[in-house]
Amino acid sequence: MTRRELREHCFKLLFGADFYPEEEQDTQLENYFLSPLEDEETPEGKQEILHNVELGEENSREVAQRARAIIRLIPELDTQINHVAQGWKTKRIGKAELAILRLAIYEMKYDEEVPEKVAINEAVELAKRFGGKDSSAFINGILAKLV
Repeated sequence: MTRRELREHCFKLLFGADFYPEEEQDTQLENYFLSPLEDEETPEGKQEILHNVELGEENSREVAQRARAIIRLIPELDTQINHVAQGWKTKRIGKAELAILRLAIYEMKYDEEVPEKVAINEAVELAKRFGGKDSSAFINGILAKLV
């Protein structure tokens, strides 16, 4: 599994975590790995895989451990977001953008293997794929202030 795939799975788990109470998070995390393959046909007629959780035991464990580590740090990560996002407290930020910010800040502050520039670039790419029209600029701005 590539780092990008790991990051995308963590993003999806973090995104989903906001929709369930804390006591259900472990169950929801386990259910994530049971979800079916999702694909769609592009306008060009090509099949594109949107979601595939057939990762194998080791990769699934790595994704779950990373997601749990980030979820445990959400209060601290949100404090950092609130500190730099002038006029944008976490309660006002879209769920996709918030999940991307939490993941990126985790990588910047707690994952010594990921350089800050890479964490920011990958967060911007996630925002382009999963966020709204202006999400990538918003994400880039918040993370740049944090650095």
